[in-house]
Amino acid sequence: MKKKFSVSIALIGWFALIAQFILMMENRIAPVSETTIRFFSYFTILTNLLVAVYFTFLSVKYRNSKLINKPGTLTTVTIYITMVGLVYQVALRHIWQPKGLQLIVDELLHTIIPILVIIFWYLYETTKPIRYAQIFSWAIYPLAYLVLILIRGNFSGFYPYHFINVIDLGMAKALTNSGVLLVIFLVISALFLVIGKSVIKR
Repeated sequence: MKKKFSVSIALIGWFALIAQFILMMENRIAPVSETTIRFFSYFTILTNLLVAVYFTFLSVKYRNSKLINKPGTLTTVTIYITMVGLVYQVALRHIWQPKGLQLIVDELLHTIIPILVIIFWYLYETTKPIRYAQIFSWAIYPLAYLVLILIRGNFSGFYPYHFINVIDLGMAKALTNSGVLLVIFLVISALFLVIGKSVIKR
């Protein structure tokens, strides 16, 4: 059951990512090289790529590796993709209305995959050995992402999300929004550990 579930998440993840890349290329307003860079500038894309890679490894010969099965690895991936889903539902869903294949891909990346990963985490993660102090190391990825996006945006003028768009909001507001997201990330991380240790108890 675990392997079939992980294979399903991996396949859905790769389908959604590839389909989204094709859709971006078909509707690009910038050269192919710049569109490719912009594709990988979205936290949604990078995190869903992380999910796809993780569950691919979990499905094949690397499924017994210490890193893949280390307590906390699945929790980390789950928290990242939960942030993708949460931020989209709260801050992004209302600003556009995708249709057709884009609607399907959009829901897969922001809703279906996060839900599936959370269910997988609940069923299979071992949370007892995980320490609360690890939360701060988990924040390195989103922090590094924000820094790189703000730096690149300063030179390219492209910001993947409106709430960190320095051109429209100014640096102070963009940094404030980033700080709020970081706090939410830390709270969500703590909640996962509280739930894992008090409810799952594995």
